[in-house]
Amino acid sequence: MISSLRVRLALGALVAITLSLVATGFILGGAFTNYVVERYRNEMGGIIDQLSAHVELKDHALVLTADLPDPRFALPASGRYWEVIPNKGEVRRSASLWDTVLDPEPYPDGFGFSRAEGPDGEPVLVLERTLAIKDAGEHYPFRVMAAFPEAEFASGLADYHSTQRWMLALSAVVLTGAAVLQGAIGLQPLVRMRRHVSLVRQGQMQRLEEEGPSELRPLVAELNLLLSERETAVERARQRASDLAHGLKTPLTVLSQLADHLPPAERALALQQVDLVRQRADRQLQAARLGVEQMVSTNLASLAGKLILVLKPVTQARGIVWHLAIRAGLAVEADPADIAECLGNVFDNASKWARSEIAVEAEERADGRIEIRILDDGPGVAEEDFARILKRGGQAVSDERQDGFAEGSGLGLAISADIVQAYGGLITLSRARLGGLQVSLLFPAAPSIRPEPVH
Repeated sequence: MISSLRVRLALGALVAITLSLVATGFILGGAFTNYVVERYRNEMGGIIDQLSAHVELKDHALVLTADLPDPRFALPASGRYWEVIPNKGEVRRSASLWDTVLDPEPYPDGFGFSRAEGPDGEPVLVLERTLAIKDAGEHYPFRVMAAFPEAEFASGLADYHSTQRWMLALSAVVLTGAAVLQGAIGLQPLVRMRRHVSLVRQGQMQRLEEEGPSELRPLVAELNLLLSERETAVERARQRASDLAHGLKTPLTVLSQLADHLPPAERALALQQVDLVRQRADRQLQAARLGVEQMVSTNLASLAGKLILVLKPVTQARGIVWHLAIRAGLAVEADPADIAECLGNVFDNASKWARSEIAVEAEERADGRIEIRILDDGPGVAEEDFARILKRGGQAVSDERQDGFAEGSGLGLAISADIVQAYGGLITLSRARLGGLQVSLLFPAAPSIRPEPVH
C-alpha cells in the first residue's frame, strides 16, 4: 500500500485526468464525426434535391432538363459524382463519372451511406434516394445518387483525431503537472508543521504555531495540548524523583550510622549493601531524569571545545596536546548538561592516562547516529577489563597513571555509560590507534545547528 500522501494525490489526479480525457476524446471524436457525416449528408442531399428539381416528364418518360453548374461534375474523377436512373427514360450521370456506373452496396458502419467503386477505382460513398413523379394517376419512379470519395471522408477524420490525440496528450501533461504542483503546494502546511514539530522536539520551540489552514488548526491544537500534558507529566516525574532522592537520603544515612555499632565483619557488609542501594537509586533516578529531557540538541564542537579549554591548564603542564576534529554544526539529541557530564568524565579519564596527546573526533554515521571517539596514547586497558571499568567502582589497574591526579572513584566511565544508555545510545571500548584507550559514544543525531564560538 502506498504510504506517501504526495504519491497518492498524484496517482489519484492521474487516474481522474486519464479517465476525463479519454471520455472527452470519445465525446469530441463522436461529435466531430457526426458533424462531418452531417456535412456530407447535407452536401449530397443538396445535390440530389437540385437534380430532382430538373427531372421532368416528357412523352411518358423522365428526362433531366439541365445539368448542375458545379464545374467539378464536368471533370473526370474530380471527387463529386451524381447519377439519375429513371424506370422509364435515359440514365443520366455526371461527366466526372466518365463511363463508370455507380453500383452501390450496403456499407456497415457507413453512417447511412452506401459504397461503390468510383471512376478511378477507389471506393466512393453514395447517398441514394428513390423519388417519383405522379401524372394522370400514374407514378414514374426514379433513383438519384450523389457520391464523394471515401478517402476524403476518412482523411478528414484522421487529421482531426491525430490533432485531437496530440491536444489530449498535451492536456494530460499540463494537468498532471498542475496536479503535482497543487499537491506540493497543498502539502506545504504539513511540511511546515513537521519542521515545527522537529523544532519542538529539539527544544527550540515550546509550542506549535496555530496559524495555517483551518483544516490543520484542530490537529495543531491537539498537539499543543499533548505538549502541555507532557510538560506537566515531566514536571511531576522530576518532582517525584527529587522526593524519592530526599526520601532515601535520610534512611540510608541512619542505616550507615547504625552500622557503625556492628561488629567489623557485619559493619562492612551493611555499609556495602547501603552503598549498593544508594548507587542503584542514583542510577535509576538519573535514568528517569534523562528519559524526560530528550527534546533538546547539543552542539558537539562548541561543547567539546569548552571542556578542553577547562582541562588544558592541567594537561598543558605535562605537554599533552589535544586534537579536536568535529565538524562545526554537528549536533546530538541530548541535553547539554548531560553531554557535558558524559564527555567530561571521559576527557578526565583520558587526561589521567595520556602521555602526550588526546584526540577527540565525531562523525555522523549512515544509521543516523553520531559517533564520538576519544583516544589517548596512554598504557590502555586490557580487553578483559573493558566490561569491569564500565561498572561503578571498576578501575583499571596500571602503574603508568600520570602524576597530578588523585585516585578516582571508578564512577566516571560508569556514569558516562548510564547517560549514553539513557539516550538510547551505546558506549564501547577498544584499542586506540594512538596506542592507548579509545572510548566510542553513540548518540542520536540532531539536525545541524549554527556553530557557537568557543571563547
